[in-house]
Amino acid sequence: MKYIRSLRTLCAVSSCLGLLACAPTSTYVYVSSSVSKSILVAELDRARGTLTPRQTVAVDGTVMPLAISPDKRFLFAALRSKPYAVAAFAIDPQSGQLRHLGNYPLPESMASIATDRSGRFLLAASYGGNLLSVSRISASGEVAPAHQIIPTPPMAHNLQATPDNRFAFATSLGGDVLLQFRLDATEGLLNPNAPAELALPAKSGPRHLAFHPGGRFVYLMDELDARVHCFSFDAASGTLSPVASFGSLPAGFSGKVAGADIHVTPDGRFLYTSDRGSNTLAGFKVDAETGALNLIGHWPSETQPRGFNIDPAGRYLIEAGQSSGMLGVHAIRADGSLEKLGRYPAGQGPNWIEMISLPR
Repeated sequence: MKYIRSLRTLCAVSSCLGLLACAPTSTYVYVSSSVSKSILVAELDRARGTLTPRQTVAVDGTVMPLAISPDKRFLFAALRSKPYAVAAFAIDPQSGQLRHLGNYPLPESMASIATDRSGRFLLAASYGGNLLSVSRISASGEVAPAHQIIPTPPMAHNLQATPDNRFAFATSLGGDVLLQFRLDATEGLLNPNAPAELALPAKSGPRHLAFHPGGRFVYLMDELDARVHCFSFDAASGTLSPVASFGSLPAGFSGKVAGADIHVTPDGRFLYTSDRGSNTLAGFKVDAETGALNLIGHWPSETQPRGFNIDPAGRYLIEAGQSSGMLGVHAIRADGSLEKLGRYPAGQGPNWIEMISLPR
C-alpha cells in the first residue's frame, strides 16, 4: 500500500509538471455541417489516425462556426440562418458527446465565433452585418444577448483574443484591414487600440487569424490572394508589425483563388493553410526566431476545404470538404509533410472542425 500511495503521489506531481502522462486521454472531433444542419462527434484513434462516429446532433439552423470553451465544458455553434443564434452544448467529460443547453440570440449571421481566453465571453464577427459582438457566457453555458456591438468596415470575418487575454484582433475582408483592440477582460469590452487599424494590400481579403504558441507572432490568411502575412506581436502595446508575407498556392495555379483556413501546430514548428480554389493544403516550416515561413509542400485536399484543424498532440490534420461531404485525415510527419490516411462521411456541407482531448 505504501508503494501504491507513493506511486500515485509521483504520478500526480509528474502530471502537473508535464513530465509523465499518467491519465490516458481520448481525442474528440466536432464537425458542423451546414446543409445537413447537424454536428458530428467522432473519436480519433491517436495510434492509427482513424475516426469513429460517436454521435450526430441535429441543429435548428444552418450551423457553421464552432468554438469550445477553454475548460472544455461547452461547445458553441453559430447558426447562420434566421433567427440568428448560437446553440450551446454541454460536453460530457467522459464520452465527449453533446447535450443541448439552448439557443441564444446573436445580432447577425456570424462568420466566426470564439470565446475569450477566460471562457466568460463569446466573441463574434459578422460578414454580412459588418460588425463584431461580445456576449457574456454564464458559468452553466448560457449566452446572454450581446452587450457590445461594434460596426466595422465591410465583411468582418474573424475576431480572436490574444493568448494573454489583454488584446484582440479582427479581420475585415472587404475593407482590407486588420482591427486592433484592447480587451477589458473583466467587463468584456473591446476598445480601439492605437493604431485602431492596420492596412493590408488592396483586394487581399484578410480572413482568418492564427497565433503562434510562442507568443511572438500572429499569422493572417487572405481569402482573395491566398497569401499568409506574418506579424510580430508587441505584448506591451498589443499591436502588430508586418514581418513578411508568403504565397500559399501551388506553382502555376491560375484558377479562382479562395483561401480559407490557417492553423499552427501546438509545438509551433509548422503552419498549414487551405485553399478552396486549388483544393489543396499547403504546409510551411516556421522559423522560431524570425517567424518566417519556408514552404514544405502542397497536398490534394477534399473538394472545397473550407475548414480544418490539428489535433492537440500535433500528430494529425483533419480537413472538411464542403462540397465532397467528406473529412480527410492526414498524418503530420516529422518533417511537416502530410500523409493522407483516410476519408470519412460528415454529412452535407461540412465546414468547421474543433478538436479536444479529455481524460478517459
